[in-house]
Amino acid sequence: MDGMIIQAFNGVSLGSILLLIALGLAITFGLMKVINMAHGELIMIGAYTTYVVQVIFAQYLPATMFDMYYFLAIPIAFVVAALIGMLIEFTVIRHLYGRPLDSLLATFGVGLILQQTARSIFGAPNVGVQSPGFLRGGLEVMGVTLPYIRLFIIGLVIVSFLLLAWFLYKTRNGRKIRAVMQNREMAQCLGVSSRKVDLITFAIGSGFAGIAGAALTLIGPIGPTIGTYYIVDAFMVVVVGGVGMLIGTVAGALGIGIFNTVFEYWTNASMGKVLVFALIILFLQWRPSGMFSLQSRSLD
Repeated sequence: MDGMIIQAFNGVSLGSILLLIALGLAITFGLMKVINMAHGELIMIGAYTTYVVQVIFAQYLPATMFDMYYFLAIPIAFVVAALIGMLIEFTVIRHLYGRPLDSLLATFGVGLILQQTARSIFGAPNVGVQSPGFLRGGLEVMGVTLPYIRLFIIGLVIVSFLLLAWFLYKTRNGRKIRAVMQNREMAQCLGVSSRKVDLITFAIGSGFAGIAGAALTLIGPIGPTIGTYYIVDAFMVVVVGGVGMLIGTVAGALGIGIFNTVFEYWTNASMGKVLVFALIILFLQWRPSGMFSLQSRSLD
């Protein structure tokens, strides 16, 4: 029973991390149809922003306030990554809508530029972020210790998802975003500024990548290539869940996380990853549109 609880928790924990990473892609790739290969570098920006906030608190503020740095680092990471995303959209992406191959190559080059910029500023070696004191230790449940860090990340993912869902489905700007992504010409005829919507949408997707980077600092050291380790898994989550479907992103992340943990438990890390890829290939042969598909007249 202890082993089952641990494996279930590990699967949910991994799935929550994948979901947080994929939330930004669910917008930029799922809604905007832009293959943003620089998404991993936006995650890196969020991670380094958290590191900088930690250094500022450690050097210039009283030690009693140090544990509060993380609560400030999360919104700052969102804002910084969103601003960088707006710059990328304004200078590169805006000229490549409807050209997925060109956007893939261009954002890949942007990612390399951002990586080299990070190396020039912070150096090539990885740097560590010290976790706040209240996240050390774990919660005892039925004789099993669940780390507070993992529980905090799961809570952060839930809050982020609810905020994104509220914005997309309950606000005026969110309805504009969904309208433009489903039928751009009709939305323009109704007076919606598609250019403004594109900029805001890409900024929001980039901002959630920054939050994902802030969360990854709690797991291990960070470096210029931290985002590249997760970018393939993030695309898999969006494709398996269904392009453009937020609930599908949740289902895809949890499914991949749980299956990956189960396969690794019975085999090893490498074979577990291979089995997950094989399962995804078989699933997409059966349902090419993913778990959930977008219903729209413009697609009929």
